Amino acid sequence: MIYIDANLFVYAAVSRNEIGEKARKIIVEIQQGNIGAASSALTFDELIWAVGKLNGRPAGLVAGEIFLNMPGLIIADVNSVILGSALGLMKKYQLNPRDSVHAATAIHVKADYILSQDRDFDRLGQIRRKDI
Repeated sequence: MIYIDANLFVYAAVSRNEIGEKARKIIVEIQQGNIGAASSALTFDELIWAVGKLNGRPAGLVAGEIFLNMPGLIIADVNSVILGSALGLMKKYQLNPRDSVHAATAIHVKADYILSQDRDFDRLGQIRRKDI
């Protein structure tokens, strides 16, 4: 299983270049059941905010609806266990709160790696990051 950072969904929704195309192909693979994937409930917030900022609120809401209804994607809750882990990661690796929640969730769901363009995840010792 892989963990999908919010930026993959944002690229898929708004980018018309190579990275957007790669992101959309990965989403199709997840939807078809060829890739096991999880993301955080936090991704819902980040996706709607980013797409809304770039393409308008209606586009952000559509992206959020697609995310919520995506076949094959596990959406992990943000709960006190995840937040406790995230706090530990913030202290140990100087991650920002959002990245630490994503990292803690990825570790919690036992993902093989985090799929993200965010190089801040490279600081982590417990899980590795791969580019989209």
